[in-house]
Amino acid sequence: PVLLKAAGGGGGKGMRLVERSGDLAGALRSARSEAKSSFGDDRVYIEKAILQPRHVEVQVLGDSQGHVIHLYERECSIQRRHQKVIEESPSLAIDAKTREAMGAVAVQAARTVNYVSAGTVEFLVDPERRFYFLEMNTRIQVEHPITEAVTGVDLVKAQIEIAAGCPLRYGQDDIVQRGWAIECRVYAEDPENHFLPAPGKIEVLRVPSGIGIRDDSGVYEGFEVSTSYDPLLSKLVVWGSNRNEAIDRMLRALCEYAVVGPTTNLAFHRWALDHPAFRAGDIDTGFITRHFRPGTPPEGLAADLPLIGAALAAVARARPTLNGVGAATAPGSRWRELARREALRE
Repeated sequence: PVLLKAAGGGGGKGMRLVERSGDLAGALRSARSEAKSSFGDDRVYIEKAILQPRHVEVQVLGDSQGHVIHLYERECSIQRRHQKVIEESPSLAIDAKTREAMGAVAVQAARTVNYVSAGTVEFLVDPERRFYFLEMNTRIQVEHPITEAVTGVDLVKAQIEIAAGCPLRYGQDDIVQRGWAIECRVYAEDPENHFLPAPGKIEVLRVPSGIGIRDDSGVYEGFEVSTSYDPLLSKLVVWGSNRNEAIDRMLRALCEYAVVGPTTNLAFHRWALDHPAFRAGDIDTGFITRHFRPGTPPEGLAADLPLIGAALAAVARARPTLNGVGAATAPGSRWRELARREALRE
């Protein structure tokens, strides 16, 4: 099998898997057409297709003084239409020996082209842990917060300092992975309808918070999600001391996340993270195609609780006040409130 890929762009556009020689001509026409409409460039190239690969990338930093370091890996295997939706760091796909080798190759690649900035060297990893160079992204990636979570390095700050001509603050030995981080990309899209964009006005927005939870977003109540732009609403990131803790924390955060208005993939994320194969780390880039079917995400009252809670909060907020003065409320105990929430979940 071979893979046709657009030479002028990425994001899964202009990409076709060809498993039989008789399908090559049709796939080539289709790939070139999509590449032309997406990037204004119909050139494509052919490479060996790695079956059941895991997508693992390595974060690098290079300064103008010639110093280059890596900040370990991120696993990005949970994808739809060749686009990432869930990422984690570290990766279960590689062992310590492979991790060291991939880091060395990533640093060598950046050093060879005299790279100056933050960047990512991406690889595919086969079931035997052989890894293959995929591409280099010469920018900050969407999923960079999980690297920040496990290394403690502010990548955006580092990028700005590098652009100002400052040398790297860190040597390779200073970079240590601690704990586990997961990112879920929250999209205004409909998993039940082939993950197509679902535009609309955000009427109510409730975002999770707390220890080990980070939400990078630029949307708000009243925001109009348009079809003219990428439907990404936010990047929900959690950190835990180990993978199971990170998964459980993410599931809790997803249950507290509520968007009233456009359809989102929040329920899909809850399904994916709690899937036995994901829990076991038995994943590759075909995970969604293999396991997901319309109607698979959790349904019924449990799935709707975040929306019900958000709607009730919106109603309470909109209640008219008496003589312009709202009802007085005594300060309550945050611990008591938390206990009540836990009791409701149980």
